[in-house]
Amino acid sequence: MELSIQELAVLTGVTSRTLRHYDAIGLLPPSRIAANGYRHYDQGALGRLQRILLLRELGLGLPAIAAVLEQETSPAAALRSHVAWLRTEQKRVARLIVSVEKTITAEEQGEAIMAQDMFDGFDHTQYRDEVEQRWGKEAYASSDAWWRAQDAAGQVGWKEQVAALNHDWITAFSSGVSPESDAAQELARRHVAWLRSIPGTPAAKAASAADVRGYVLGLAEMYVADERFVANYGGAEGAAFVRDALTAYVEREFQG
Repeated sequence: MELSIQELAVLTGVTSRTLRHYDAIGLLPPSRIAANGYRHYDQGALGRLQRILLLRELGLGLPAIAAVLEQETSPAAALRSHVAWLRTEQKRVARLIVSVEKTITAEEQGEAIMAQDMFDGFDHTQYRDEVEQRWGKEAYASSDAWWRAQDAAGQVGWKEQVAALNHDWITAFSSGVSPESDAAQELARRHVAWLRSIPGTPAAKAASAADVRGYVLGLAEMYVADERFVANYGGAEGAAFVRDALTAYVEREFQG
């Protein structure tokens, strides 16, 4: 199957101008250019565009998308990582839909609705008891205050950052690299930096390298033991990959 640039624009909603820009920056070259100068795209190019659009849905910019595609070992492995992320999002969105539908029904029938039903899927406090048990009430209170201080754009941006990080972990694991590889260790660096950016977490207020190391190592083990985290990383093997990469990183970078 081969499509002209005009046919591809109509099919996908991606403008011809955008497709030409993708070509200019090396992100999506056409499979061939006809004698009349028109760009044409074969099955491989269409698959690459599909992955580009999926990564855009995650909020990644074009340079980040190019970096992800550069690391791919096979289109099928990359798509499996996308599917894992989409299934996680599917479950979250399904909860949001049910929550809103319950509210609509209650409004139309003049009934009261339980707050926990109204905000299911939105609530960032669902792990409050667990956080307080593991790291203390102060840790939760600080993180909660920081979150509530964010405006809508800040909260959305933070969620996109988390989704992109989870996706990159799945992509790295699917590509077959080792936890000690440069690619995995860069993800581990990003992950620890993200943890340390959240006020109230033990990593953010850690007084020593040993404190950071202990906190991250504990979380890394939880990523494997807790099925909620396992789902974030595409399954048990993916979660183990994240654990091993984080372990290697903090054991090297946070000594003492």
